[in-house]
Amino acid sequence: MSTSTPTPARFLDYEKSLACIHCGLCLSSCPTYLETGDENDSPRGRIYLMRAVQDGRLALGETVVTHIDRCLGCRACEAVCPSGVQYGNLLEHTRDHVEKNFARGAFQNLLRRVAIEKVFPNRALMKMALLPARFTNWLGAGSLLPKFAREALALVPDDVSAGDLPERSLTCRGGDRRSGRVGFIRGCVMDVMFGPTNLNSVRLLNAAGYDVVTPPSQGCCGALHAHNGNLAQARIAAQANIVAFEKLDLDAIIINAAGCGSTLKEYGHLLAADPAWAERGKKFSAKVKDLTEFLVANWPDFHSALRTPRSALKVTYHDACHLAHAQRITQPPRVLVKTVAGKNFVELPESDLCCGSAGTYNLTEPEMAARLQHRKTENILRTKADLVVTSNPGCLLQIRAGLKKAGSPARVMHIADYLAEALGVS
Repeated sequence: MSTSTPTPARFLDYEKSLACIHCGLCLSSCPTYLETGDENDSPRGRIYLMRAVQDGRLALGETVVTHIDRCLGCRACEAVCPSGVQYGNLLEHTRDHVEKNFARGAFQNLLRRVAIEKVFPNRALMKMALLPARFTNWLGAGSLLPKFAREALALVPDDVSAGDLPERSLTCRGGDRRSGRVGFIRGCVMDVMFGPTNLNSVRLLNAAGYDVVTPPSQGCCGALHAHNGNLAQARIAAQANIVAFEKLDLDAIIINAAGCGSTLKEYGHLLAADPAWAERGKKFSAKVKDLTEFLVANWPDFHSALRTPRSALKVTYHDACHLAHAQRITQPPRVLVKTVAGKNFVELPESDLCCGSAGTYNLTEPEMAARLQHRKTENILRTKADLVVTSNPGCLLQIRAGLKKAGSPARVMHIADYLAEALGVS
């Protein structure tokens, strides 16, 4: 790895970084600080490192990059910060600077530039990449592979079902009961690995009275690129999606993946410096709604639509970081789950503490991801829940793998599948 000479560089909005008063209220919310106790692995410590690099007081070397890389980007610090520090913005611009100015090793370059930025956002390439992984799991040959490969393979579910959503799906309510028209973001991982979940999401929207449009020209939301330090490609992805949706006359644009949702809602910020796209980005983001957020606000008779009797299964809910912290949505999913589960719902200790997935973090930082996966698994086991409900594909994969590793029979479901099953529309 190379180490650059300390040279002043402009990559941060310095005023935003100065909003941090180093009060320490974020420390108890930061997963990596809780695990290591290292100030450099805390939000305020990382902001200090960011400013030191920008000021030229500290080289952009191995030590700095290690602590920046180790950040999950979960944004739990934002939710508790009394000064309103925009940590996610600072982190993404710092990572963009790192990727442009720090020489990584061959393996990390292959993982980040090819697997994460080329394969994951491309549905055809992702389907191809999953074939050897699933075949290896089927053969039971994973034990022959290096530890990193074994842990990555453990995340691949046994049942991978790609989606084939129709461009238009009409409401199952007729005539005067039609409520409106929404767009649907099919996602990348969701579309390839959780096709039935996407279908169930559309069925829920139809049942609520909404026609659903899924433009075939849409693409990756740009979250993987933004979180990985490639803001230029994230902006290109944002522009393509704006073009795909902006002329469709929609009441809302629905997303069922928390990580994608937080990026989609920030297109206005992502494109703020481009006069040709800034306003279009704001208008697009203003229409984006998480599935649970939209259903709670627009389906007042959800309770009466339940068709199946409450099961005796004990149910808990895991807050996906980018839903709870970045979007500040915690109650809508709970309202829906509790409506179905009733007295069988049990709160999960440290529910909003990251499970270690964090987009592709469990691939780039497998050691810390495994520690957080273990912590999450232990908390789930304490609830004695039979079923864990969540709202993000990465969380689903990470928690399933953790429970399987622990020998637990508990199931993990996306909230759309859970609700569709209860309503009898799946």
